[in-house]
Amino acid sequence: MKFIHIADVHLGMVPDSGKPWSKDRAEEIWKTFRKVMQICNREKTDLLLVAGDLFHGQPGKKDLKEVDYLFSTLEHTKVVLIAGNHDCIRKGSAYADFTWNEKVVFLSEDHLQSVTLPELNTTVTGFSYHSRLAEGSTLADVKPSGNSRYEILIAHGGEGTCCPMDYTRLGQAGFDYVALGHIHKPRIWEEYSMAYSGSLEPTDCNDRGERGYISGTITEAGTAFSLIPLSMRQYINIRGTVRPGSTVGSVSDRLNKAMVYYGKQNIYSITLNGTYDPDAPFDINELRLDGNISRVVDETRPDFDLEALQAEHSEDVIGMFIASLNTDPSDVIRQKAIDYGLQALLGE
Repeated sequence: MKFIHIADVHLGMVPDSGKPWSKDRAEEIWKTFRKVMQICNREKTDLLLVAGDLFHGQPGKKDLKEVDYLFSTLEHTKVVLIAGNHDCIRKGSAYADFTWNEKVVFLSEDHLQSVTLPELNTTVTGFSYHSRLAEGSTLADVKPSGNSRYEILIAHGGEGTCCPMDYTRLGQAGFDYVALGHIHKPRIWEEYSMAYSGSLEPTDCNDRGERGYISGTITEAGTAFSLIPLSMRQYINIRGTVRPGSTVGSVSDRLNKAMVYYGKQNIYSITLNGTYDPDAPFDINELRLDGNISRVVDETRPDFDLEALQAEHSEDVIGMFIASLNTDPSDVIRQKAIDYGLQALLGE
């Protein structure tokens, strides 16, 4: 039995709101979701598991109809989905009275329920959120139903007040596969046949690394699965070192080359460290960067020659200031105090 496991799609989200690329990112989330349907058809996938937060918030009927249409294009695949904490089934939710096409099973109850798919000899067990929180773990004593050859658990949560989980206990419960959602970073327990698929697309600068879906097969011999990258972009951190001889142009060139190397489509956070000539201060606002830059963090500091300055100003306040604070260079707070104080005293 071939399956694909996705979660945390967050349809309707506009990542990096206000940035030039934010509208493109919103559409890319939909595009990547549509690609999953195409992959299911191409690979003749038997089962698509959607482990919560398909939508970023409460879906309207229009959104549900659009997703249901995409599910209806599946040629060989059954779908089992649950609602997560972001798209929980609130009172009056469009989820509540929506009728899905015959290929879709929505485990809509707020307690564990199971659906048996006879054509796949598979039973899937799971539950949906009916509020943003699921404080009491409803998975503590979960066991396979015993109704089918293959047993799958689908669940959302695992941190804070969102259905905390004992992963070891869950992995040893006896399921052929445990499909998890809520944590955006993929995580795989091969020994337990359990995984977080992670988000299909990264949704903010904290979602670093590859994103995609889990593809797997369950047979009499066991379960084999792996993460397949699919996202259109990644969030990448670049660290650049500034030296006293650096110029705005030289640093800009190095950073632009790095962004070309990693991919111009990606979104970057840049951190600059190192030291600069205090007589030629380095201004990050002058960097000429050709890419999608979400932020630039300046950790540079002036390259003061403290011994020379203390000798030159041994009889005045600058020398006394250096003597009072000069200490272990690993003391970051005192080092910053020296830098800021000297810049003020020297009029830098």
